[in-house]
Amino acid sequence: MFRTHTCGELRIGNAGQAVTLAGWVQRNREMGGLTFIDLRDRYGITQLVFNMEINSDLCRDARELGREFVIRVRGKVAERFNKNPKIPTGEIEILVEELIVLNPSKIPPFTIEDHTDGGEELRMKYRYLDLRRNENRKNLFLRHQMAIETRNYLNFKDFIEIETPYLIKSTPEGARDFVVPSRMNEGQFYALPQSPQTFKQLLMIAGYDRYYQIVRCFRDEDLRADRQPEFTQIDCEMAFVTRDDVLNTFEGLAKHLFISVLNVEVSDFPRMPYQEAMKLYGSDKPDIRFGMTLHELNHLLQNKGFKIFDDAGLVVGIKAEGCGDYSRKQLEELTDFVKRPQVGATGLAYIKYTTDGAIKSSVDKFYTPENLKLVLDEMGAKPADLILILAGNTDKIRSAMGDLRLEMGKRLDLINPVEFKPLWVIDFPLLEWDEETRRFYAKHHPFTSPKPEDISLLETDPDAVRANAYDLVINGTEIGGGSIRIHNKELQQKMFRVLGFTEEEATNQFGFLMNAFEYGAPPHGGIAFGFDRWVTLFGGGDSIRDFIAFPKNNAGRDVMIDSPSVISEEQLKELGISPSTK
Repeated sequence: MFRTHTCGELRIGNAGQAVTLAGWVQRNREMGGLTFIDLRDRYGITQLVFNMEINSDLCRDARELGREFVIRVRGKVAERFNKNPKIPTGEIEILVEELIVLNPSKIPPFTIEDHTDGGEELRMKYRYLDLRRNENRKNLFLRHQMAIETRNYLNFKDFIEIETPYLIKSTPEGARDFVVPSRMNEGQFYALPQSPQTFKQLLMIAGYDRYYQIVRCFRDEDLRADRQPEFTQIDCEMAFVTRDDVLNTFEGLAKHLFISVLNVEVSDFPRMPYQEAMKLYGSDKPDIRFGMTLHELNHLLQNKGFKIFDDAGLVVGIKAEGCGDYSRKQLEELTDFVKRPQVGATGLAYIKYTTDGAIKSSVDKFYTPENLKLVLDEMGAKPADLILILAGNTDKIRSAMGDLRLEMGKRLDLINPVEFKPLWVIDFPLLEWDEETRRFYAKHHPFTSPKPEDISLLETDPDAVRANAYDLVINGTEIGGGSIRIHNKELQQKMFRVLGFTEEEATNQFGFLMNAFEYGAPPHGGIAFGFDRWVTLFGGGDSIRDFIAFPKNNAGRDVMIDSPSVISEEQLKELGISPSTK
């Protein structure tokens, strides 16, 4: 065998055994007549020892080895004199008798250590080196483990994994498609799937009543820490189910992953209507690990002569316990925070309830102490508490206060990073109105079914229609979402009309699905989880890039292989595409 053991498996029980190891030189250090080398592979690190008195030539060769040289050694396992309890192999070392250099290495552009000196862009350029670091190895192993446990659970529940196409038809709804020109059908294009949505519905019609796929999806949209142009979903669909059937099944998946991967038990997940989440947390993905819920204050603070509050659609506050003695500088920092474009508020008002019981406010010229005390009482404030208030457009201000709530949670150390609080957010609006285009768009996608009791409102009061949809949220991160689907042609046609599709447009885009509905489509529903996000959450990371083997940067580029790149005029000609004149 090329090697008899890996660099992570030898223990004190192997002492005296002849072994052969292979791997990369992590570090090389000399101590008198001895040379020590840490040899690394993906399984761990083993210390090698070269003794000048026993074999001077071999020891001199060892001293010539640089970092990341690939070597093979043969020797005997011995008990280590200075044991290292920080690594599993720390009780043994290898007394080397033979050394073979399999491949030398240039000096790496950054240190391949847990705490490296390489910046993110440099490490992405040399991603194959960055992946040698222990941190990234752990991240990819976690991803691997979660994929195995996902399949174990779904297989046990009688789901069948079926692959769906990557070259599909472009659709106008949702995010922007990546398109692929067809050489054999000049002037026509495939699209890469944003999800396998219509295919998994067709599989339900085909009779495969429990489908799943851990599948690559593609969206040509602006990037951020939790978004990549290509990403992975746990995609699932079930037939002959109600909403509760779906939620119970995939709550079971979540609990299985928590216990099998993290050894963490979580209780049953609360179910929170969308309107309640927005009203109490200012977000449809609330972090419920701490309180500080939002309080609507229109009835107490409007019609008192303060124009900003009087003209607002919503006046809303949160209570920051123990912050009643915040300084002017601290309050200015919070004001600057809410004025950031990402938050979008124009200012911040406050009421300080100081430790000595005094009431001080940024708006006290418009309100009597009695008026302000009513606000304090309404919010259950005690001396030493601080009330922070925003006012403006209802939707924007709810969202801004949700952001301020999270910021205060971080500043006051209210968020336990090792605690997990999952919940289901349910009863979303079915539709969203866009002022610019003057039309409705599907909040999830056009195949989401309205709640049965709201179907009659679809054409008379679309704003009031709730979707039979649900999102899984864990610690303020949307992990996945799904819905019960429309499964009959008449309701799907009605949905397309509300969305502004002409009959011809609906037939051109989705005629295949509506035709399939006429051949015995069962009631069905499903869900898709952002696998990258879920792994990142379990790994305690901030960016999904750290849990993807070869990610893109914020500009959507792979700087390692320099992609995207131009293609030759000959290739363009084959595809029937004219070269750019730029």
